[in-house]
Amino acid sequence: MTQTDTILGDSSGPSSVIGLGIDAIEIERIGAAIAKRPRFVERVFAPEERQYCEARVNTAKHFAVRFAAKEAVMKAMGIGLGQVAWREICVTGDGKPGVLLTGSAARRAQVLGIARIEISLTHSRELALAVAAALSP
Repeated sequence: MTQTDTILGDSSGPSSVIGLGIDAIEIERIGAAIAKRPRFVERVFAPEERQYCEARVNTAKHFAVRFAAKEAVMKAMGIGLGQVAWREICVTGDGKPGVLLTGSAARRAQVLGIARIEISLTHSRELALAVAAALSP
């Protein structure tokens, strides 16, 4: 990691909510994107996310929930699509998920006073959903 990397998701101490984001996406839609556009996975997901998802039986489900998390994080930060690179928001963890921001996403979080981002992920057969809360120190 470089100095611009920020690991977010440590839940120690009291915080104030800076922003809240939620997103849902159809798992089938992500599966179709993966099948039709082979570079989609490389463009959107960090290497560690790809490794995690590709090691699972239903890869589309795991990619979809991470895609939803990235959008929820952007919403919680109050930024739109294209303002940070998809791969600068990385969903970490095998169990309790966390968020690793790098590059312009990490710099944007610092400017906004975001100390950490908490996320919650879930999915059904058809949908992947994520909620993100951007928190101050």
